[in-house]
Amino acid sequence: MSILSEWVKACGIQKLGKGELFSFDYHDKKLLLTNFKGTIYATDRICTHAEADLSNGILTEEGITCPLHLSIFNLETGMPQNAPAEKPLRTYNVKIEQNEIYVEVV
Repeated sequence: MSILSEWVKACGIQKLGKGELFSFDYHDKKLLLTNFKGTIYATDRICTHAEADLSNGILTEEGITCPLHLSIFNLETGMPQNAPAEKPLRTYNVKIEQNEIYVEVV
């Protein structure tokens, strides 16, 4: 059985400058876009440790830092880089077409 996915328009590219975060909801998913040095990443927005909203976090060289307990998640893999988080964030494919950012939601 294959898993169906769809490309969802998140926002225009102008809403996500370098070093910025953009959060949005799609059905029951809470998603976060980050623009790190010109590369756009999409992950779940809620920390896997204590359910904090990562859109209130800090973007650093290591990834997105949770505002509650300071766990850092790698933007590319979703893997936590330090405790207390142990479970990775889900990551999503991203594409840009005609100055719009799309996320592949499964």
